[in-house]
This record gives sequence, C-alpha cells and structure tokens, in this order.
Amino acid sequence: MSIRIIPRLDIKGPNLVKGIHLEGLRVLGKPEKFAQYYYESGADELIYMDVVASLYGRNNILDIVTKTSEKIFIPLTVGGGIRTLEDINNALNAGADKIALNTAAIHKPEFITEAAKKFGSSTIIISIEAIKKNNSYEVYTDNGREPTNINAIDWAKQVSQLGAGEIIITSIDKEGTGKGLDVELTKIISESVSIPVIACGGAGNLNHILEIIKTGKADAVSIASVLHYESFLKFDYESEDFNKEGNTDFLSTGKINKNISITTIKQIKEFLSANKIESRKIN
Repeated sequence: MSIRIIPRLDIKGPNLVKGIHLEGLRVLGKPEKFAQYYYESGADELIYMDVVASLYGRNNILDIVTKTSEKIFIPLTVGGGIRTLEDINNALNAGADKIALNTAAIHKPEFITEAAKKFGSSTIIISIEAIKKNNSYEVYTDNGREPTNINAIDWAKQVSQLGAGEIIITSIDKEGTGKGLDVELTKIISESVSIPVIACGGAGNLNHILEIIKTGKADAVSIASVLHYESFLKFDYESEDFNKEGNTDFLSTGKINKNISITTIKQIKEFLSANKIESRKIN
C-alpha cells in the first residue's frame, strides 16, 4: 500500500490560517500559493477546510477552489459548510474531487448515504474531530466548537456502513501542538473500519508521521504546521494584504511553536522510504 501525504489548508475568508486545538487562528498567507507549492513539491492530494463556514452558516470557499483547481492536478478535498446535495454539486463543479462532511452528517446521518449514492462513495469523506474525555473520544462539530455526546469510534463504524469512502480523523487535543498525532485513536478506528483512514492533527516532526503510519495504521497523513511554516519562508508578504479576516501578527513576527520541526514533502517521503514505507515517488 502506498501511503499518501496530504497537506491540509484551513481557510478563513480569503486566507490560509493555522491554530492550536482548532482555535487562535493566525494568518499565514494565500491558500492558492501554498497549494501550488505543495502540488509542485509532490503532494499526493490536498485538503481545503473552511474553518468558519459551519459557524457562520456560509460557504464562500468556492472561488479559492476554482482558482486552485485550474493549476493543480491532484485530488482536492473540500470541506466546511457543506450541508446539501446542491452544496456538494457546487463544490465539485468548482473543481473539488472529494467532499468532507462533518456537521451536516452528524445532524442527519442518512445524508451520507444520499451523497454517496448520488456522487459515489469515493467522493464522500467524513471528517471526525474528537476530544479525549474519561478514556473515550467524543465527536465535536463546527470546527471543534460543539460537543455531540457521540463516541468517535462508534461514529466511525456507522459512517463506514452508511457509505462514506474515507475518514479523516482529527484529534483536537493534538491539533497544532506539534507533540504528535493521536496514535491510539487512529489505530482503533483503522482497525474498526474497512475504508481508508486519514490521520490529522499534531505532527511536529518526521518521527510523528512514521509513528502514525506504523503504529497508528493510518492509510494517509494530513499535515499542516510542519509544512506551512517551511513554505511560509518562501513567500514575501505584506500584512495589509490579509486584513479582511484573521490575526496577522505572525506575518511580521514569524514566531513558530518550538515543537514544530519544519520540513518538506520531499523530506517526508525520503524519510518514509528509508523506513521501508512506500509512497508515491516525486518526479
């Protein structure tokens, strides 16, 4: 099996943002630039997640999706604020290849089946955001803001049966910390479902990525901080370009979490290869 390396780009308004535990979002730049760089650097897929769409009841990521899909030719997953079959259709028409559902699926589980029947299971990904509480994992919605009282492992099994093609599992406890992904949660879900599992949230170095594949049994790893902060150094920005939405202080300070060891997609794949983990070769 070939492991996929998938940069995740969280989007607020027109900007790429990054937080810790899905909060405290700092502006890093324009998502289109990062997406193009990752495509040229050998990413296997990309994920665009509108992190405020469900909260504000909006979905304005499609312009960014259209711009991106004109220049990159790897699968692009789009999530955030997708509530209806029409929303899915609009995102696919804008250039998305897959759709990530969270809040809408929780509110109406049969929506997963409806979407899978209309657009194909391979198009529908379920995003599970979870927090560990008393030795179990609770699902959250609205980008980690709203508890559901639903067990994450039970939900993963259910969405698999309802027709989802893949699962993205994000540990809110780990997300953005650089302290490692949630190996326990990923392993349990990977062993509980027959569909691919994408691990997300917490990668701070190459060993974390290796661990979530070897021990956590992830089929793919979605990564943000360790890639974004390396990429950020390659772009020249004026902070006033980003005054519409988000905290732009990072653009002037450039201060990075001490747990984050910045790296590139090429370095990740070379490291995996050295540890006998197969991934798509970079031309």
